Amino acid sequence: MRDQTIDILRDLIAYPTVSSESNLQMIGHLAGQLEAAGARCFLSGDDTGSKANLFATLGPDGPGGILLSGHSDVVPVLDQDWSSDPFEMTERDGRLYGRGTCDMKGFIAAAVAFAGQIDPARLIRPLHFAFTYDEEVGCLGARHLVGELAQRNILPDIAIIGEPTEMRIIEGHKGCCEYTTHFSGLEGHGSLPDAGVNAAEYAARYVSRLMELREQLKPRAPQNSRFDPPWTTINIGRIAGGVAHNVIAGKAEVDWEMRPVQKADAEFVKQALAAYVRHTLLPDMHAVCNHAEITTETIGEVTGLDPMHDNAARDLVAELTGSNSADVVSFGTEAGLFQELGMNVVVCGPGSIEQAHKPDEFITVEQLNKCCDMLARLGIKLTA
Repeated sequence: MRDQTIDILRDLIAYPTVSSESNLQMIGHLAGQLEAAGARCFLSGDDTGSKANLFATLGPDGPGGILLSGHSDVVPVLDQDWSSDPFEMTERDGRLYGRGTCDMKGFIAAAVAFAGQIDPARLIRPLHFAFTYDEEVGCLGARHLVGELAQRNILPDIAIIGEPTEMRIIEGHKGCCEYTTHFSGLEGHGSLPDAGVNAAEYAARYVSRLMELREQLKPRAPQNSRFDPPWTTINIGRIAGGVAHNVIAGKAEVDWEMRPVQKADAEFVKQALAAYVRHTLLPDMHAVCNHAEITTETIGEVTGLDPMHDNAARDLVAELTGSNSADVVSFGTEAGLFQELGMNVVVCGPGSIEQAHKPDEFITVEQLNKCCDMLARLGIKLTA
């Protein structure tokens, strides 16, 4: 299984499934391998027809079962200094290099190799596989997939999301909400600032309000929060606007994100911003130009994974790995979407998040071996 996992991973790395590009070739390849293992597969595509999720089932029909899930897309390699071709896997000193090796094609490869080792006739519970599109740009594929599963009345009991955690059990993470706020003002000569509506200035005021809200979120941290930091955070990623020193900026935009510890914090921020725009910024803008406006585009709102006192997924993976602890992390995954559907969910997979998104991304053979061992033990539990 270990050698087969590495062979499959090499094939997967060769598919340049950057989120801006199609993943259909890789999904078709995976579907073929799972069907050869005896799985029943269906695809669910996006509106463009260039992206698809793959869902597959081995074993008996019926409710429940175990779901192994991973995302097919990877982040770009543009402007990164790689020592080798990022889409041709290379092995050096026990490390497998390539874009997506740890985030998270390593887990997908192990899961597909595992499927090839299982006799479907011996499975006493359904074994499901979900490989999604566009996780890196807002978990768009998983959001689509959970809706499809609800319509088809497919509800696994347990989901294991194989993001790189160094095989540690992660039972909770913050949400991740990404936005771009657009400001449209009135251009004019820089010598007459009061005759225009400077979109860049209003963007700056908006950012100042975001920074005020960021401080107000700190005392809202839940008691005994296990996150680092324990409160909901706000980050400004990009500010852009204007065309020249002596021109009143007619357009501006702000990219920002929020990582909620609890849903109430997200509502608090959105309501406070809406009130500030409606009662303060827009009246000031409209006093000069009625057509000035502020709009916020939602790039993605990823649901957090709430730690649960009773979690069958955590207990199962603890048994499979021998771990007696579970942690929380600040980075986001698709796990919360599956939890909202009613599954018990954990995040546990090979590789380190420290290697994700970087040049010379790698996963160690040792980590892949640990993942293969966990899945082999799962196979024993699932077969008669």
